[in-house]
Amino acid sequence: MSFKGEYQQASLEQRLPDNEVLCNLSPRNCKIKDGQTGFCGVRGNRDGRLVTYTYGKGVHLTEELIETEAIYHFAPGARILSLGNIGCNLNCQYCQNWKTSQAKFVEDKDVHSFTPESIIETALRHNIRVLSWTYNDPVVWHEFVIDTAKLAKEAGIYNLYKSACFITEEALDELLPHIDIFSVSIKAIDEAYYRKLTTGWLQPVLDATKKIYQAGKHLEVSNLMITDISDNEQSARNMAGWVLENLGPEVPLHFVRFHPEYRMRETVRTPIDRLEKAQVIAREMGLKHVYLGNVANTKATSSFCNYCGAELVHRFGLSAHLESLKDDGSCASCSKEAHFSALDLNDSISETSSRKPSDEFIRHTYEWRGDITSVHVQVKNPSSQTAALYYRAGKEELYLWTEVMMQPGESYRFILAKSNPNEIGLEIAMPETMTSNLFEVFDRAHFPTISVEEGVSENDRTALPKFEGKQIPDKLKLSLAELNP
Repeated sequence: MSFKGEYQQASLEQRLPDNEVLCNLSPRNCKIKDGQTGFCGVRGNRDGRLVTYTYGKGVHLTEELIETEAIYHFAPGARILSLGNIGCNLNCQYCQNWKTSQAKFVEDKDVHSFTPESIIETALRHNIRVLSWTYNDPVVWHEFVIDTAKLAKEAGIYNLYKSACFITEEALDELLPHIDIFSVSIKAIDEAYYRKLTTGWLQPVLDATKKIYQAGKHLEVSNLMITDISDNEQSARNMAGWVLENLGPEVPLHFVRFHPEYRMRETVRTPIDRLEKAQVIAREMGLKHVYLGNVANTKATSSFCNYCGAELVHRFGLSAHLESLKDDGSCASCSKEAHFSALDLNDSISETSSRKPSDEFIRHTYEWRGDITSVHVQVKNPSSQTAALYYRAGKEELYLWTEVMMQPGESYRFILAKSNPNEIGLEIAMPETMTSNLFEVFDRAHFPTISVEEGVSENDRTALPKFEGKQIPDKLKLSLAELNP
């Protein structure tokens, strides 16, 4: 891949005899010979020194909503700038972003270049106050994350880190001072699961999560429940029990719906009733804030006061609306603590514009289908003039337009999400000088690489492109299911 043509010195290096190096970023502690790369495929050995091939290289930056990252109790509804890189120190058999997380599958067209300064400039210009390090996994983007996060904090921008946290204690110590919000994905409280389905192991993840909590960072935990493997009652009890014992009852826990992907295409989305049962179990065990993820039209995604039952935040899919919260994060009805913070960031939520697009603008429409309730819109303004595009939730005049300003030569990607069950689709209007593409999002953590103009999946279950390699054997699925009957 051409992205390996440029590189720079990496941190967490241990030099060894015979021109070998040890990478102490991941618990794998990869021992790398000269000219080779480690497990992640994006860190390697050049002339006996540890280097990173992806400093400033990643997928297209994307404006999204903070709920995309399984963060419900920090600035609900706030816009974020999502930043994903390429490569990963895990290889989960169900990865929804395998096309970019596994370096050998990465295509040059999906790789973009940034500097820390350009990212901060983009966030400030679009009035975004949270950077989110996300998608494949930010662990292997370590040096670039830290350099950019430092600048973000100086600019008054928060840093959110969404990760499986398969990371060494040394690397986490370097990272912690610069990150404000952590969304940690714990796959299962089961060592055999980790070994067989993620190619990693469990203890470093648990150790890192405990250290994040002890450091006083805003922390939320998510658990992807895999159909017929980890969507059972015992798995839910194991997860809730670990959070209660090692973190605290106030830490939000998200049980997330799985969509078939990568080497696990031959199955179905997680049945919602199993997710709902997991939520009931976790609440009965004593957790205060338990949610479902990747499920749109259900009360299980909204926040309610644990004391008086008032609805604090109403959610539909990725859309959030404050209902009964004080500025200090307590319930407006009974004044009890509700464990919310940074509500002042709601001034960064997009607002409708009084202006309308010109009648000469080109119009694009999209209709929601099945479980797909959000899309990425990627737009480029190739002209030498600042220009605006507009979007709204339907073609009827009762829907107001939202304006997005584009700088000369700017390429920008942003998410549009269904906000209520009555919405049929969306409409976008832009000058004919602009170019655009739509990408269907199958999962809130999914970064699509195939636009609808290039092709549309025949269902709402598995995205394009489909992995053409071997699927995970049925006997392995059965052996894993037997672990937590």
